[in-house]
Amino acid sequence: MLSPFTDIRAALGAIVQEYHQRGDVPRLLEQVSTLAEAAPSDQLLIAVEPYREMHEVAGPIYEVIAGREPNNAKVLVALANAYWLTGRGPDVVGGLASRALAADPENRAAWHLWALTESSPRQRTQRWQQVVTRFPDDQLAQANLADNAAALAGAENDPVALKLAIATYEGLLANATHDAQRAALGSALKTLRDWKI
Repeated sequence: MLSPFTDIRAALGAIVQEYHQRGDVPRLLEQVSTLAEAAPSDQLLIAVEPYREMHEVAGPIYEVIAGREPNNAKVLVALANAYWLTGRGPDVVGGLASRALAADPENRAAWHLWALTESSPRQRTQRWQQVVTRFPDDQLAQANLADNAAALAGAENDPVALKLAIATYEGLLANATHDAQRAALGSALKTLRDWKI
């Protein structure tokens, strides 16, 4: 067990440095899990921050913290994100997102993961509509809604989905602040308006 004087950040940094030198994934996972089991959650949350994008490091740490704090929405979302990016699949990730939503219904990232993990294109579009309704200024959610509605319109020749996609892209275009954004949105709108459904 670690002494209370052990610097968790330094210990995790040493583990990651060794991993970069050796490339030994099983050893990395074992060392990270051992460290996480022995360290307090608050210190782990600080130590893991620089490694959030290293999912082989972040995942095992968030697993331990989520086991200790099963209603911590931020930790559940971080774990779900790590799982999603390492290919754990929509069922596992969607379950974690739903748990995070139950713990904190205002957690926008949980809503995004919840919508993203739906496998049915029609239901995924409906989920993005719910996210946009709940967070009307969320441009990322609006972009996902527009993209999913456009895909649904194309796949199923659905005129309602096409109208939704066009209206959502028009809203994004009205609020676009960069030339590249405006150009991309204008191009998407031109394509969609030319569709014959």
